[in-house]
Amino acid sequence: MKRICVYCGSSPGRKPEYLAAARDLARAMVARGIDLVYGGGSVGIMGGIADAVLEAGGQVIGVIPRALAEREVSHRGVTDLRVVESMHERKALMAELSDGFVAMPGGFGTIEELLEVLTWSQLGFHQKPCAILNVEGYFDRLIQFLDHSVEQQFVKPVHRSMLLVEEDAQRLLSLMASYEHPVVDKWIGRGET
Repeated sequence: MKRICVYCGSSPGRKPEYLAAARDLARAMVARGIDLVYGGGSVGIMGGIADAVLEAGGQVIGVIPRALAEREVSHRGVTDLRVVESMHERKALMAELSDGFVAMPGGFGTIEELLEVLTWSQLGFHQKPCAILNVEGYFDRLIQFLDHSVEQQFVKPVHRSMLLVEEDAQRLLSLMASYEHPVVDKWIGRGET
């Protein structure tokens, strides 16, 4: 893996452990030669992980919609800041640039982005690892919900297994490096949309 996309909050959240975990993940990525792709913000966990990757000597690609960049929330110090016209373009470009995806604590956008790339994986549109860095149990209830979806037969166990979950950054990166996408199709062929 050369680049990992990290979805995370534009707020630092309530617990200092969230930002500390972002810094740990950043250092672990740089130590493995992995660059960061993220939402291009300068605030919250987003800004924290970008700063930590840069401080450790890594490369950072930020992708931000023009409307947010004009509000001066974009990170001006990243290696490569790409300004796009819409959230749809942002998500597509981030996915295209990345070899894997990690969700850290965040709000609606973080959860939506994670579930979208996980759905794309389920449908066979990509075979990249999708993961959660479950800092301080932040995602416990989402994980329980996904397990409930399996129990209720809305999600197949093989598809649920596509989402990697770990509390430690180093172990998470190791899981992602050894990830093998299951050979299963959802309903449509790979060339269909």
